[in-house]
Amino acid sequence: MENMMICQSCGVPLSDEVKPGTNADGSVNNDYCCYCFVNGAFDESVKTMEDMINLCVPHMVDGGVAPDADTARKMLQETLPQLKRWQAA
Repeated sequence: MENMMICQSCGVPLSDEVKPGTNADGSVNNDYCCYCFVNGAFDESVKTMEDMINLCVPHMVDGGVAPDADTARKMLQETLPQLKRWQAA
């Protein structure tokens, strides 16, 4: 688990279910997932870390990663600032 690659935008583990994103030339981008980064660009609907938190909270609760929205939000507020995309922001 220590060496598990995670998306450096949303924190989701990259796996068989969640593929890496793609660069503009179609090559694989192992820093970001296929939901956050496609064809060399980030999802245009997510401009801020708060946008990302709001997007991820329901997925974390529905997926059983967090028991409720408040816990999911707290987890994201602690994790996202450490990720590559948000360190530059």
